[in-house]
Amino acid sequence: MYLCAKTGLSPAERERLILEHLPQVRLIARRIHERLPISVSLDDLISTGILGLIAAIDNFDPSQNVKLKTYAEHKIRGAILDSLRGLDWAPRDKRRKAKKIEAAIAAAEQKWRRAPTEEEIAAELGLTLEEYHAWLVEVQGLGWSSLDGAGEGTRRPLDWVADEAQKLPSEQFERQELERLLAEALQKMPPAEREVLSLYYEQELTLREIAEVMHLHLSRISQLKSQAVLRLRSYLAERWPIERGR
Repeated sequence: MYLCAKTGLSPAERERLILEHLPQVRLIARRIHERLPISVSLDDLISTGILGLIAAIDNFDPSQNVKLKTYAEHKIRGAILDSLRGLDWAPRDKRRKAKKIEAAIAAAEQKWRRAPTEEEIAAELGLTLEEYHAWLVEVQGLGWSSLDGAGEGTRRPLDWVADEAQKLPSEQFERQELERLLAEALQKMPPAEREVLSLYYEQELTLREIAEVMHLHLSRISQLKSQAVLRLRSYLAERWPIERGR
């Protein structure tokens, strides 16, 4: 009977493991899909996640003392995120508004020498507070995909934070420097925005779940999240030269 060369699994056992872990693929794909624009297909994410699952099963090494479920989650999530990095879902108008908000945040911060309030940012844009809040909801889908500069031909700043495999001293320094800048930016941020980012990116809650935790309306959480990300973008733009990480 044929056995997989790497894992020693028979075709029947391999198929059993794939079917057993399909719910894991769907769960991961749904959680990622909740954070993306509606134009992104959930079925496409699941299909890509299944490829990651198959790769995990075919390359799994029990001697490494890692559970298959844990290893599979890493491969599934990685496959889905890799498939998303080359995509650009945002209309030009949305990106234009995001850039204007970034510039307004930077200008207001320079004017007031502190993190500007929403009212001050809106005034810098020449908008009412209600109009500014509408802009924040509109650009919400950009998220970190814009912050990390995907598609610009450079290594993305967040890669330095996430990539533990880099061992060169220069790359370790770059990573430490970016972590320091991110910590500084978060410290200057209003507490509510900092909490939203923590719940969203660290604890991986959805916006709806965050709204329940913080006892705020979902639209308000969306505004806070967009504003927090744009604050980080503005802060890093002045302190993290684009040439770094090429």
